[in-house]
Amino acid sequence: MNLGDFYSGREFEAYEYLGAHTVAVGTVFRTYAPAARAVSVIGEFNGWTDTPMHRTEDGKFWEVWMDSARDGMMYKYRIYRQDGSFTDHADPYAFFSEKRPGTASVIYDRERYRFEDADWMWTRRDRRNEAMNIYEMHLSSWRRKDDPEELDMRLNRAKEAGELIDVSDGWYTYEEIAELLIPYLKEHGYNYLEVMPLAEYPADESWGYQALGFFSATSRYGNPDGLKKLVDRCHANGIGVILDVVTVHFAVNDYGLYCYDGTPLYENPNSSVGTSEWGSCNFDHSRGEVRSFLNSASEYWLHDYHFDGLRFDAVGNLIYWQGDERRGVNTNATEFLRRMNEGLKARDGNVILIAEDSSAFYGVTKPVREGGLGFDYKWDMGWMNDTLDFFRTGKEYRSANYHKLTFSMQYYYNEKYLLPLSHDEVVHGKATILQKMAGGYDDKFPQMRALFLYMYAHPGKILNFMGNEFGQFREWDEKKQQDWFMTRYPIHDSLQRFVDDLNRLYRGHSAFWERDYDRNGFEWLEADNTLQCIYAFQRISQEEKLLFIFNLSGWDQCYRIYLKQTAKLKLLLDSDEDIYSGGTHEPIRELEVPARGCDLYMKPFSGRCYKVV
Repeated sequence: MNLGDFYSGREFEAYEYLGAHTVAVGTVFRTYAPAARAVSVIGEFNGWTDTPMHRTEDGKFWEVWMDSARDGMMYKYRIYRQDGSFTDHADPYAFFSEKRPGTASVIYDRERYRFEDADWMWTRRDRRNEAMNIYEMHLSSWRRKDDPEELDMRLNRAKEAGELIDVSDGWYTYEEIAELLIPYLKEHGYNYLEVMPLAEYPADESWGYQALGFFSATSRYGNPDGLKKLVDRCHANGIGVILDVVTVHFAVNDYGLYCYDGTPLYENPNSSVGTSEWGSCNFDHSRGEVRSFLNSASEYWLHDYHFDGLRFDAVGNLIYWQGDERRGVNTNATEFLRRMNEGLKARDGNVILIAEDSSAFYGVTKPVREGGLGFDYKWDMGWMNDTLDFFRTGKEYRSANYHKLTFSMQYYYNEKYLLPLSHDEVVHGKATILQKMAGGYDDKFPQMRALFLYMYAHPGKILNFMGNEFGQFREWDEKKQQDWFMTRYPIHDSLQRFVDDLNRLYRGHSAFWERDYDRNGFEWLEADNTLQCIYAFQRISQEEKLLFIFNLSGWDQCYRIYLKQTAKLKLLLDSDEDIYSGGTHEPIRELEVPARGCDLYMKPFSGRCYKVV
């Protein structure tokens, strides 16, 4: 490792030097602890007694070779402070960890798993002009072994096979999830999976967003080979995989990064900005070795696990001090983002870098060479907030809020946006997406279908959190699996059928995505009909033109559609069809539109997609 790069924040492969590395005989341990008085390694291989490490390189690194330390054994570093006291720490660069509540690191042979996805890796790309339909999920609450219904099913299968099953934690392993999840994604039309953070973390309630093992795939679901197999199997089935990562802050547990060498080595020492709004420690992005740590963690997930992209959490908290625009731009952190993104792209220009950022900071998705931060996509939180605000508004007041659905196109081309209906919108008393729909039970489902059609028709890549697709009513709880039994109710089943058909329509028609970021790909036909609460626009690709019309009022409407020339409309999808539990039994499949226009009759809370031929 080049020390100059490490200290200046330009290193992207610090994990190749630091951490526990298996060799022909034994393991070499290395850690960075410049202020430590002494460092020892303790573990299963030496009876958890001190084996002193010696200073190496410039004297700020510590190293020891242990011939008795083998793959799978647990260890820690005993860091002695200048006053002689010590704390036993997990390895900041550990590649595997003991399952919580255990806190030890685990030696792991990184070369053991052999990927079989060479063709996928050779041809993958950023999907800028292609379909990108992302299914966001939390690994332990999609399905669980200890769910009563799930348990009955598994027990019956095990009994027939004469096998035993383990449901002690309730979690499926990475491999077991692959067997269940991949067929589901393929059947229902998703081509990307986004998983919430998998870097090792102590508290289930943090969902992984307060991590400690930034190079360690959480042991909740098995070992790193299992996660690699999950990604490998996704690739074999044409599904890309994106991982949520955190570069803002880390958990405060004293066995982790906190005061690692007896001083604030990783955390910002300034009390006014050292603690995040979540009570965790903010990284000190002014230090080159911290930037190299975070660069290397990001590169590690892309390189060793073959993830196709990374979604960076809380980027606004990096752009502005404490995420507060009034406190000004954090120039150290924004420069870190620029150099990290630039470096990751230099290593593989086809990886996907996504910013979860609710700020109005300009240039998040502009290239670094043009002064931007260098992300490929940015979550459009403004679109999400305005859209959900509109749909939770009662039908009597929608005319006054009409332009909440047109406003996004006034700023849309400033960035490369992705449209999210994510986990953050279905927790903490916010209600699920279905619950957010205004009105009574019967009104919620047609609005949900219209919302989805509007979302897919709007320019931008698509992300939906698990459960949205069938109308989850209960808020998400990380301890419980999704309420799959709801799909046995006809109205939920028909909602999922609608989403399935919409997913297939989206992926099969280039007008949905080919010109997502080209002004020539979108054209308003009706954007000021506040009285009827009707919207109409076209999406355009090189091959086709699609027309979308929405009646988002609570009443039947007759709307006169005008096109620029005589055309024929072929109906591709009507959200109000009876097969989706709507009220339109015999929709008109083809329609001639003369130059003088023609009338369309639309049910309340409905939308249609036509192909213009």
